[in-house]
Amino acid sequence: MKLLSVNLGRAKAVPYTDNPEGVTGIDKRPVDGSVRVSAPGPKGIGGSGLAGDAVCKLEHHGGDDQAVYAMAREDLDEWERELGRTLADGAFGENLTTQGLDVSGARIGERWRIGPEVVLEITSGRIPCRTFQGHLEEKSWVKRFTQRGAPGAYLRVIEPGAIRAGDAVEIVHRPDHDVTVTLQFRAVTTERTLLPRLLAAGEALHPEVLRMAREYAEKYGT
Repeated sequence: MKLLSVNLGRAKAVPYTDNPEGVTGIDKRPVDGSVRVSAPGPKGIGGSGLAGDAVCKLEHHGGDDQAVYAMAREDLDEWERELGRTLADGAFGENLTTQGLDVSGARIGERWRIGPEVVLEITSGRIPCRTFQGHLEEKSWVKRFTQRGAPGAYLRVIEPGAIRAGDAVEIVHRPDHDVTVTLQFRAVTTERTLLPRLLAAGEALHPEVLRMAREYAEKYGT
């Protein structure tokens, strides 16, 4: 298991974003050398956990619980076959493109050590938006991405440090519950009845998802 690439984006003006400022950092490209990773601060204030990476709509993106976005190269390869086009590392706006990891099958709260210093913890799956669809230039992309149910994972920074392409990735903690990224994604997008199951992941869940699961359980029962 390894890190194929570290991908950073710069703020770029585009016609398809719903950001009032008209810019997005979704166009991320692989970079050479090491990149510093650290907790960026609360959502709405902090942006990306990677130094030099732009997050342009802070009310929806970035912050401590969405500090890093990872996507498996294997999932990109599947989409390449379906779409009939090449998808470079970073094509989905991910910061980390991995090899040998089932990112969407990972459990909420699972921790990865990347290289000698950095430890990250999975919090949730990525919810597709209009900016993502515009970036990919694929018709009905939000629906298609949602139906696939392999959204990649957001992670928080547990131990900061530097990472670079080629670093080994080691799973250093795997919780004993069964709440995977895919299950969490399905629960918040297409199958709300699954929300109470997410409570097994506890505080490792993204706070907004945990609140949603608790509210659903209180209203409808578990």
